[in-house]
Amino acid sequence: MDVFGSIRGLLKVDSVSIDNNIFRMHYKATMFVLVAFSLLVTQKQYFGDPIDCIVDGVDSDIMDTYCWIHSTFTLPAFNGAEVGVEVPHPGIYNPNNKKGDDLDHEVKYHKYYQWVTLFLYLQAVMFYIPRYLWKVWEGGKIKMLVMQLNSPIVDDDAKRERKGMLVNYFSMNMHNHNFYAFRFFVCELLNFVNVVGQIYFTDRFLGYEFTTYGTRVIAFSEQEFGTRGDPMDAVFPKVTKCTFHKYGTSGSVETHDGLCVLPLNIFNEKIYIFLWFWFIIVAVISGVGLLYRIATFTPAFRQILLRTRSRLAESENVEAISRKCQIGDWFVLYQLAKNMDPLIYKEFITDLANKLQGKGPV
Repeated sequence: MDVFGSIRGLLKVDSVSIDNNIFRMHYKATMFVLVAFSLLVTQKQYFGDPIDCIVDGVDSDIMDTYCWIHSTFTLPAFNGAEVGVEVPHPGIYNPNNKKGDDLDHEVKYHKYYQWVTLFLYLQAVMFYIPRYLWKVWEGGKIKMLVMQLNSPIVDDDAKRERKGMLVNYFSMNMHNHNFYAFRFFVCELLNFVNVVGQIYFTDRFLGYEFTTYGTRVIAFSEQEFGTRGDPMDAVFPKVTKCTFHKYGTSGSVETHDGLCVLPLNIFNEKIYIFLWFWFIIVAVISGVGLLYRIATFTPAFRQILLRTRSRLAESENVEAISRKCQIGDWFVLYQLAKNMDPLIYKEFITDLANKLQGKGPV
């Protein structure tokens, strides 16, 4: 509660829905997950200090600060070496070994851990941007049109007046909602582009290890223990090396080679394996949502969807309205169906169908 109490508002359910469940996966579920992870990474009381280094001849606090700022490194060639026999830890190699020194092997520097918190928070902001744009463009239109007709308990006179205003609005503004709908469709496209982009941004942030991270972890879990190196150790090493240089008593430069423990990487590796699966799931669902949106450009499909939403209304009334609706008009009617009381919406559909056919209200 101490950690998540301040972000519970992100999951608040809106009284009037202006989007859909796929849209909410981006700005509610994904944003909440990213902000929660960003906050958890900063909680020292749960994970301890983010880095602890040991080295002879250098104060431990100074070494911790230095290695945190200037990054640490491992040797990828020794990630799969036998721990306790060839190497003390995955990716850690003794430069005094007869096989050579560190310069003979690729050195991989790890700097990302300084920025994990900020990067996760920036990603959360990116997932909210399409929602922010839609709220600005939407301008409270659906809420104003609903006019408290989402409650089944409404005074008859007030219900009749508000319903009449809604019918008059639609009859006068028929075919004027396309731009409104297209802006929502643009935001849906932005959601898909953003989640795909976040996969590649995260991949670059982690040194181009993220796109294959999940598949390698799955493959590793199916292998017998000790048969190959853990890919999580390669991307998020728990023990790394750090080299500190200082002047000795004679004025010459001394090199101090230390080992650093990164306890936070125990949590980071779990964060990013979850995000790997989550981003793919959200991207796939968003892609299916775009296919659904393309299908709604077909009048017959729109009629089926509107009939499904207004299940209490008579089919001939729904068909009469659908024949006269463009995609923008259908979109607004569909949004109203999600927010209005079903019985009131049925009466509204009946009155609107009569109005459009010149029969007058029932």
